[in-house]
Amino acid sequence: MAQISSNRRSRSGIRLPLWGLGLIFLVVALLITGSAVWLFRTVQAVASDWQATQPDFGSVSQPAPPLIVDGVVVSPPPPAAADVAPILSADAFRPWPGRERVTALFLGIDQRCDDDGPTRTDSIMLLTLDPASKSAAALSIPRDLWTEIPGFQVDRINQAHYLGEIHNYPGGGPGLAVEAVEATIGVKIDYYVTINFDAFIGFIDLIGGIEIDVPETIDDPLYPDSCYGYDPFYIEAGRQRLDGATALKYARTRATFQGDIDRAGRQQEVVLAARDQVLRLDMIAKLAPRAAELWFTFQNNVRTNLSLDEAVQLVMLAQDIPQERIRAEVLDYNYVINETTPLGQYVLIPRRDEIRNLRDQLFAPPAIPTPVIENLPVMMLEENARIAVYNGTQTFGLAAKTEAHIAEYGFNVVEIGNADASTYRTTQIIDYGSHYNTTRYLAQVMSVPPLNISSGSRPVGEYDILIILGRDWKEIIDPE
Repeated sequence: MAQISSNRRSRSGIRLPLWGLGLIFLVVALLITGSAVWLFRTVQAVASDWQATQPDFGSVSQPAPPLIVDGVVVSPPPPAAADVAPILSADAFRPWPGRERVTALFLGIDQRCDDDGPTRTDSIMLLTLDPASKSAAALSIPRDLWTEIPGFQVDRINQAHYLGEIHNYPGGGPGLAVEAVEATIGVKIDYYVTINFDAFIGFIDLIGGIEIDVPETIDDPLYPDSCYGYDPFYIEAGRQRLDGATALKYARTRATFQGDIDRAGRQQEVVLAARDQVLRLDMIAKLAPRAAELWFTFQNNVRTNLSLDEAVQLVMLAQDIPQERIRAEVLDYNYVINETTPLGQYVLIPRRDEIRNLRDQLFAPPAIPTPVIENLPVMMLEENARIAVYNGTQTFGLAAKTEAHIAEYGFNVVEIGNADASTYRTTQIIDYGSHYNTTRYLAQVMSVPPLNISSGSRPVGEYDILIILGRDWKEIIDPE
């Protein structure tokens, strides 16, 4: 893509188990009640490893057979931490200090077998907490959503993590994934948490499994195992109790009518079921003695930019939010459109106006209702967007000819030039802001399909919208 941002945010990645947030709350609750001094020491020892672990995931392997001594399964030993100073501060036990909404991006990493290289994301979920209203929301984003990857090109959104890792992007894979989701949804993301399959399975097993109301029987003979083979999955409809491995299959299978959309909904079911299980009163006594073991299990499988104090405070905030004030949404077919790219890729095109409305409900309800837009030319002028036109073809003068053409419709073209390549087959429109009416009107005037409209961040020039002309536009405006 023509624009590559040169000034990127960098978040330093440290490790915290996704489900460990719930555990930390449970441990903190025990500390507050003063029920066990030894438990406090255990938590401190576990916390002391917070910044000592490496920021990269360890490799994922096929599960090793359990160690059995005299008929008893022996758990792996917890990490030694006797000579490491604790880092929990007194501030960790105070209420969350802010009143502003807090949003975190959770990424499930598709890491298999002995892979230790760059990975794609298997699941993407935005979680937000509002301290003022004591409410929360979860938004699941399909991995096939077709959108702009900042600094790269239009692609499936699950590619962002892979591209960030392989190109040593500032903040790595999580940093680029955060920027891609920010640009697509239009919300500020404060934190990220990434987990792989081992962490997921390990936590569900440690809490004794979860209960799920399975709405339909699922038969998936092609469910992938952890080493690029198959591990068929079958589950009956009805109330089921799932262990870690089964819960992972339930959350990952795509063998239902709506594929990735249904899967995103099941992932939310699993998250909420695990939350309910952790917050049960009997889970405190069950999990607290295993705190060190839990951290040992997850330390190579989770990355985050949360500090330990922030994690404890956020968990204390989250436990005060009742179930009825947690809203869960999926970018389903009310918000996306099935499409196939010219290269034959199956993708989901965002319906940006509908996504914007949902975003405003979940993350930042507007003070004034958004008006119904009927007159695009007038609404386009009110946005006053600055437009750059870059020639992505070998036709000399195409950008200048396009500038004159769209100026007749009132568009404000402030720059023309050449794109990074002259081989663009189709015309692209990239919005570096919130100029929905302008981009929609441009699409009408230039016959650009929804597939080719995307969002971007931090343009290098003084413009708000970039048009990269492709051969399809050349054939319309300059036929031979």
